[in-house]
Amino acid sequence: MFGLIAGMLVTLACSASNIFAADAHWVTTWGCAPQLTEPNNLPPAPLANSTLRQFVRPSIGGKNLRVRFCNVFGTDAVTIHSAHIALAAGKGSAGSGEINPATDKTLTFNGAAEVVIPRGESVYSDPVDFDLPALADVAISTYFGDISATTVTGHPGSRTTSFIVPTNAVSEVSLPAAVKTKHWYIVTGIEVQADNSSRTIVVLGDSITDGRGSTDDGNNRWPDALAERLITNALTAKVAVANMGIGGNAIFGGLGPAAVRRFDRDMLEQAGARYLIVFESVNDIGGRRSSMTTATNIVDAFKEFAAKAKPRNIKVYGATITPFGGNGYYSDLHEAERQYVNAWIRTNNVFDGVIDFDAAVRDPENLIKFKAAFHPGLYANDWLHMNPTGYKAMADAIDLNLFVP
Repeated sequence: MFGLIAGMLVTLACSASNIFAADAHWVTTWGCAPQLTEPNNLPPAPLANSTLRQFVRPSIGGKNLRVRFCNVFGTDAVTIHSAHIALAAGKGSAGSGEINPATDKTLTFNGAAEVVIPRGESVYSDPVDFDLPALADVAISTYFGDISATTVTGHPGSRTTSFIVPTNAVSEVSLPAAVKTKHWYIVTGIEVQADNSSRTIVVLGDSITDGRGSTDDGNNRWPDALAERLITNALTAKVAVANMGIGGNAIFGGLGPAAVRRFDRDMLEQAGARYLIVFESVNDIGGRRSSMTTATNIVDAFKEFAAKAKPRNIKVYGATITPFGGNGYYSDLHEAERQYVNAWIRTNNVFDGVIDFDAAVRDPENLIKFKAAFHPGLYANDWLHMNPTGYKAMADAIDLNLFVP
């Protein structure tokens, strides 16, 4: 599927490749799961002939990195005239769009500033020397040429402010006149060159993992909180986290490619992947046509995920489904399905370990609901997603020894 062709642009089907030069070890330090952007989440201003500045927060740091640009869902080629990377101006400045100009670096593609990404493919930038601290906000500024206005590869649930201006402004310190949006487009990964002890946890999830209920520009989803714990723990300080959650996603359907369809690309093919966390299926259970057969099918899919990971020497951890009593998803049948899947996760010998999110957040006096202190306050009946306090409780419940070789 992938190849390195001397003197030619390296392209791939929107995946991280594990085929590199023998002396290179690339590790995904930040990533998002690509999907076809729905009509109501398309850019609020044209991307063609405009600069798009997007902020992301990588987990582990490094001195050499590359960026992945993805056009897997585009019906037309995407032209990038120029792309730059820089650190944000300071803590909290990602929301204002400001960069630190002293850190601004040009990204190149096979030595050229410009690149054309064919439909259905993606490209990596050339490796660039860049002093990337752990957990630093990073700006990726892209000046586009041609790009479709209606079939855009993106990640709508960024919960991070992006900035669009109708000119080449990739090196501008601030973009005060920019049109703002809370979505990511085209950019899907950052990898750092690291020693052999560095590795990545890849998380398969839905909107709970994608961070619905978290703070815009706050980076306080549960995978973010996990990354902070890992970095500050000596034995796991070289472990990165790649959040592959998609809002509305499901094992067999939902928004974005179904988990069974995207598992290889989004999970197994992330550079440096050594651990997978599978925290998905509440949207399958919450569907109107679900049944106990749905629950057994979920278990079969989990078995398939583990079977795919083992030959790659990747450990897979199953996370129990959190309570959703009080949400529209709840019914006696759906609760029985949740309990069935959770019982299997807790007792199986297929996964390499268990992360018991259910036990971490449930109300001890009403086990079908999570604690009231974790309610996000978005809607009165949203007893599915949590607030940053709840997401921190989830991250705090994870045994970091799971990620020690």
